This record gives sequence, C-alpha cells and structure tokens, in this order.
Amino acid sequence: MLLETVIGLEIHAELKTKTKIFCSCSTEFGAKPNENTCPVCLGIPGTLPVLNEEVVNLAVKAGRAVNCKINNYNKMDRKNYFYPDLTKNYQTSQYDLPMCVDGKVIFNYEGKEVSVRINRIHIEEDAGKLIHLEDEPVSLIDYNRAGVPLVEIVTEPDLRSPAEAAAFMRELKGILEYAEISDCRMDQGSIRCDANISLRPYGKKEYGTKVEIKNINSFREVQKALEKEEKRQRELYEFGEEHKIKQETRRWDASKAKTLTMRSKEEAHDYRYFPEPDLTPIIIPQEKIDKIEATLPELPIERRARFVADYNLSEKDASIIVGNKTLAKFYEEVVNLGANPKTVSNYILGVLLRLLNINNMEPEDIKISPKNFVDLIKIIEEGKISNTAGKEVFKEMFETDKSPEEIIKEKGLIQISSSDEIEKLVDEVLNENPKSIEDFKNGKTQAVGYLMGQVMKASKGKVNPPLAKKMIEEKLKNM
Repeated sequence: MLLETVIGLEIHAELKTKTKIFCSCSTEFGAKPNENTCPVCLGIPGTLPVLNEEVVNLAVKAGRAVNCKINNYNKMDRKNYFYPDLTKNYQTSQYDLPMCVDGKVIFNYEGKEVSVRINRIHIEEDAGKLIHLEDEPVSLIDYNRAGVPLVEIVTEPDLRSPAEAAAFMRELKGILEYAEISDCRMDQGSIRCDANISLRPYGKKEYGTKVEIKNINSFREVQKALEKEEKRQRELYEFGEEHKIKQETRRWDASKAKTLTMRSKEEAHDYRYFPEPDLTPIIIPQEKIDKIEATLPELPIERRARFVADYNLSEKDASIIVGNKTLAKFYEEVVNLGANPKTVSNYILGVLLRLLNINNMEPEDIKISPKNFVDLIKIIEEGKISNTAGKEVFKEMFETDKSPEEIIKEKGLIQISSSDEIEKLVDEVLNENPKSIEDFKNGKTQAVGYLMGQVMKASKGKVNPPLAKKMIEEKLKNM
C-alpha cells in the first residue's frame, strides 16, 4: 500500500518585547530563577492583567508577513487545564476569534515551490519552566517565562515529508527574524514546535489518525522526530495494525531517538474555553494594520531572489546565506565594500560556517569586521599571500579580529613571487625527485601536481602557485 505522509505544525514563538504580555516584568533571558515575576504573572488572586500593546503590534506584523487577514475584532479567552507551571491554572490565550487567519507561506524546497497555508495566528502567554531533578522525587519551577508573550502559528496539514517540515520551519524562522518579531533563539527556547503527523493511502481524501509530538526545539530534531514517528506508523500499516495508531500526544526523546506516549490527545472542549472576563475585546483599526504592514522589511524570499539576481549566487548558496539575517547582513556589508560576491560567498560557506560550527557559535558572534574581510580578499587577489595562507589568516581573524596585515606580518606569510626565489625552490625539488621527472617524460602528467605539492611544502605554502606551476612545466618540457 502506497502511503502519503501528512504533516501540520503548531509553532510557538516568543515575541520581541521588553516586558511580558500582561505586566511590566522583564522578558530578558538568563535572569536568576523567579527574579522576573510579580503578582500578575504569578496569578495572585485579586490582580488584573493589562494587555501590552506591543504584543498586538508584533502579532499583526507577523500576520501580514505571512499574508494573513487581520481580524479587526478579536478577544482573549481562558484555556483551562492543569498547568503546574502556571499558578492560576489556566492560560490566557485566544480561541474562536484569533488575531490573524488564512495566511500562506511560499518557499522553494528541492527545486520545487511549496505553498503552506496558515490556518491562524493567535497571541497567548507562555508558561513557566519545569526543572526535573535527577534521582529526586520533586521538580522545581522557574516562573520567569510565565507571562512572556507568544504567537502560536498554526499551519494547515500541507506538508508532505519530515524534511519539508524542517525546511518550512527554517523559512518561517527567517520571516520572524527579518521582521524583528522574534529573536528565534532556539537554544533559549524562544521558538518551539508541536508537530502533527498522520499517514493515509495515496488518493484518499480523509486524513488518517494524527499524532502530536510536543515541544521540539531545533530543525534537526523536528525532522528526526517526524521521521521516527512516520516510520512507526508506516510499520503498523504494513502489518495491518493501523488501528493501533491512537490520537495522542507523544514526546520526542532525543537520547533514545524515539517518540514516547505522554497522554491521549485533548480536544478543544477538554480545555473548557470561555472569554477572559478581565480583558476587553481587542479592536484593531484598519489604519493601524496598514501602518504596521508598511514597516515590514525585505523578507527572506525577496532577499534570496535579489542575491541570485544581483550577486549571481546559486539558489542553494543564496538560501544558506539568507537563512540567517545576521549572516546575510554581514555578507552584503562585505560585498558593498567592493569584494567579489562569489569570493565572499565561498569564504562564508566554506570557511566561516565551519568555524562557527566547530566553536558552537552563532553568526551574531562573528568578530571579523567587514573591512578586514575585504582587505584580506584584496591581499589574496593581489598575490601577496596564497589561498592556503589566506584561510589561515581568516581563521586567526575569526578568533581575534586582528587586521590581516598584522597577522600576515606576525606569521611571516608574505607570498614568494620573486622568479629567482621560485626557481631556486623548483630546482631543489626537481633534483630531489628524479623519478617524477621520468614519470612526466613517460606521459604521466600528474607528476606536475606531485612536484607542485613538494614546492608548496618546501616553501611552507608561501610560494605563488601559478608562477611555480608554470616554471615546473617549462623546466620539465626542456629536460
């Protein structure tokens, strides 16, 4: 039986506000446990919430960034459930009248255009953080995150593979970052994903029984969790046991690389929603929506197209660079100072990203100044140092942000371009490798490459490669 995978996502993103959704407590990450709290976000009886206007502004901006219709009239609701990390035991969210509806995100995946419908975007408060102590019978709670404003972005079940779902999340993260709606720091939990997945026979319109996987906080883990759950469901179908697939909530255990049952899936009525009595309806005039929409910057899909057109980058290279707002800004600053766009792209994709990965750093942590980057490229293009030496200098710049001239001087990396010095090195290598000379005479042209490598080794990578290779070839031909 040919089975089709059907995936829908619910993405929670913390909004980039200085204070919480209903009080003036700070949203800053990294404070001491329970430091950023007050009677309102702790849900002390007798306190009243006041809606943060910036939350509304950013939610409208998010809606328009993904082509949603903004509801001029919407309201807040109470979502009742047992929340150990929300002291008032309900979450203030939105139910039947969300702020944004009927959107769409279009992106390219493996050479094809993918369109994902956005069902809704609503605002709500985040819960606190449970800290489970190993080998202890108790858990601790940090309420700093309680009351931090979120948007929940709910897609239609339009995704057809785990890899496509991860690609969509990268695209959405880029949109939120570019529009400065959320900082999307996955390492800090400011963007998280619940994924719904089901299988159905190809051609069948009805959806299969869906399973929800909760709170996944990286693109890689989203893909892994969905792949494992997809495999589990597919195997049940293959053995005729698809009836064992239950509508439930599962969690992803990265250490065991498997999804595990948490609880049966709740329906809307299980939450006993009712309008929040302490907050008035939210009325958003059309003029306000238009004004917010006018502040939207160039978004990833537009910047990718421009990088391909203006800088002659491939779609793949442009996608990687544009995928991070800070990296794209850094790339363009370097190019605008006069560097060759392709050379800059090669260094970023081939050297910089590897260094960031090795050092577990983000593009925001880059120390190299655009000017120093451009100066290094010019020095290499002028033949003062080799490409190999250039990468060594770049690595030192990455770690210290010293100027390339300073590093070259300290390490003695100035390229040997004097024909007399090169000839001396070439003659020494030829005298030490008579077999390679004989190989060349017998038609083995790869001997040139070997001899070139020996010259580079003898010069410690300082010799000018084109000049050295030309001299080796001329001497071999005349032997």
